[in-house]
Amino acid sequence: MQMSNVFREVTPLSTEDCFVIINRTKSEFTYPVHVHPEYELNFIENAKGAQRIVGDSIEEIDDLELCLIGNPSLEHAWMNYHCESKEIHEITIQFHKDLFLESLLNKKQFHTVAVMLENAKKGMLFSRQVINSVKDRLDQLNKGQNGFYSVLDLLTILYELSMDQNSRILCSSTFNKQDDSSESRRIQKVITYLNSNYQNEIRLLDVANHVNMSEVSFSRFMKKRTGKNYIEYLNDLRLGIASRHLVDSSKTISEISYECGFNNLSNFNRIFKKRKGFTPKEFRENYSKMRIMI
Repeated sequence: MQMSNVFREVTPLSTEDCFVIINRTKSEFTYPVHVHPEYELNFIENAKGAQRIVGDSIEEIDDLELCLIGNPSLEHAWMNYHCESKEIHEITIQFHKDLFLESLLNKKQFHTVAVMLENAKKGMLFSRQVINSVKDRLDQLNKGQNGFYSVLDLLTILYELSMDQNSRILCSSTFNKQDDSSESRRIQKVITYLNSNYQNEIRLLDVANHVNMSEVSFSRFMKKRTGKNYIEYLNDLRLGIASRHLVDSSKTISEISYECGFNNLSNFNRIFKKRKGFTPKEFRENYSKMRIMI
C-alpha cells in the first residue's frame, strides 16, 4: 500500500541551515495531511477543539499542544474541527535528521535524546507540564538571532523534552510500518510472529510456545516490554493494519475486519471505536476529507 495521494511538503529548510523556525498567528488551520523528511517540532497555543492527525491517531487537542514528528512517511496535520479561536498561535521548528550525528547519539549523555528521536518516528506528544517549562525558551528562540547560540538553545529544548516522563507515542507501529530497534531479540521474535499470523486466531499459548516461555512468564514479559498485555498488543497491531487499509484501500470495512483477524464486524467496530475514538467508517471519512490528490 503506497501513500501516493499524500501531499509532500517542500519545507523552507535549506541544506545550509541547522534549523528553521516559523512563528505565526492565524485564524484557522488550512494545511492538508502531509509528509516531509525533516523533523518537526510543532507548538500550538489557543486552539482548543482542533483536531490532530498523526498516522492513525486522530485526537481533539487542548489549548496547549507540542508534538515532535520525525519520519518522512508519517502523515500528519492539524484541522479546525471544533476550534472556535481566531487567534491560534503556532511555532514550528524544522531541522534535518542529521543534526545529531549517530556517533553523538551513541554517547550516554545523549541517550534520552536518541530515544526521543527514535520515538518521533511514530509522533510524540509532550505533557502539559513540560510544555509550560519550555514555552518561554521557544519564544526566546523565535525572537533571538539565528546564529550559533540559537543551535545550542534548540539542543537544550530538545534535551528537556527528552526528559519528559509523561510524553506518549501517537501512531501505531503497524500503521506506519516502523520497527522498534531498541527491543530485545525475543520481543522482535514475538513481533515477527504476530505480524505473520495476525489474520488468524492466535492464542496466548501459541505465542508463548513460540518463544519457549510459559504463559504466565510470557504475559509478564509482554507487559514489561510493551506496557500492554498480550490481547491489548495484538488488538493494537491489528487496528494499525486495519487503519492503513481504511486509508489506502477501497476494501469494505467488513473485508478489512476479517482480513485483520477480527472474528466479527461488530467486535471490530467496538474495539476500533474504543481505541481510536471513532468508528472505522468515521475514521475513513475523516481521512478522505483531509487528504488531497497530487
